[in-house]
Amino acid sequence: MGNLSKPESGLTCYQVGGSVRDSLLGLPCKDRDWVVTGVEADEMTGRGFKRVGADFPVFLHPENGEEYALARTERKTGPGYRGFETRFGSEVTLEEDLARRDLTINAMALDREGQLIDPYAGMDDLKAKRLRHVSNAFSEDPLRVLRAARFLARFDALGFRLATDTLVLMERLASSGELTHLTPERVWQETQKGLATQAPSIYFATLRACGALESVFPELAALIGQHQPPEHHPEGDAWVHSLMVLDMAARLSDRGEVRFAALVHDLGKGLTPLERLPHHYGHESRGADLVMALCERLRVPGHYRKLAVLTARHHLRCHRVAEMRPKKVVKLLRELDGFRNPARFELFLLACEADARGRGGAENLYYAPADEMRGCLAACQDIDLKKIAKTGVKGAHFGLALHRARISAIKCWWAEQVGSVSPAAECP
Repeated sequence: MGNLSKPESGLTCYQVGGSVRDSLLGLPCKDRDWVVTGVEADEMTGRGFKRVGADFPVFLHPENGEEYALARTERKTGPGYRGFETRFGSEVTLEEDLARRDLTINAMALDREGQLIDPYAGMDDLKAKRLRHVSNAFSEDPLRVLRAARFLARFDALGFRLATDTLVLMERLASSGELTHLTPERVWQETQKGLATQAPSIYFATLRACGALESVFPELAALIGQHQPPEHHPEGDAWVHSLMVLDMAARLSDRGEVRFAALVHDLGKGLTPLERLPHHYGHESRGADLVMALCERLRVPGHYRKLAVLTARHHLRCHRVAEMRPKKVVKLLRELDGFRNPARFELFLLACEADARGRGGAENLYYAPADEMRGCLAACQDIDLKKIAKTGVKGAHFGLALHRARISAIKCWWAEQVGSVSPAAECP
């Protein structure tokens, strides 16, 4: 075996999954995955493949790092994503392996000669722009509800739609209680991919349509029907607004943390008592606590979490920066950690802009507060620290002097904007 020119030489291998689907759609393919039939695990390791699969044999090619998996079947034995018994080995066929996959467009393969193997009519569904389950085994895996929603969000721009009978299976899964058995890591993994699509709101709207939103994201479900002041939110309730803000964030940035922060910025509105609607006084602090709890539950990465909490807590203050006294602006910049973390400060401004423009009739709005916040921060950053140090102040007194200098710098910057002080005037 070791004398073969390539580790895969002589193996019966098939390219499978997303790379096949995307190539047929004319989309770029990032990674290729392979299924191997007719061999056992020890032959793969004997050829130099590195085994990485814990529950079933998945191997990395020793030269290019591509994944090679033995063909396998799955049988439902318990609840949740992990409740399966897996069978693999030389006797499992390619068709059996493809049958366990979720959607027909993901259940196609190419042989070494480039011939398409399509036992479940995935090509027909590609042409019809249809997302359809391979078999009723789709309903055995609750994760497939999230995957179907994510693929719909990804391919929405191409005109794809869910098959009616697939939506029925998703509804059954959502009502069965199986979604509660999903691990936080898997939920977040699919959600992160959903956020990365061109139309991320479709991911969450689909979860609502099949009845899964309440189980997976109860904080978002609580926004449905929470009316807002129509003069500020002609688009409707807080749920509709949140999805519009998410899609606006997707227009403004490809950063997942900006999109997530935009989505959850108004979670506090879900706790507003009905008798207080349509006003949501104090929703910012309530929302920050809800965002933190959601991130803890789903084990959301820290950089997502920090930006989302800052956005929930401070987005209204950003909108109203022009109405704030310079002392309050300095406090806001400090609470946003803008002096030490200007990169995250810029992401915060993007999330706030998405909020301002993610409402009916405001899609093309110029968001002045972003430039105003940048101007205030820049004015503070231009302060000559050496000049303060030369006055002899140290320690806490230096900090107080710097604070006063920042207030003065912002006063001067604002005055320049309205023309009451010439740019040549003496400023700190």
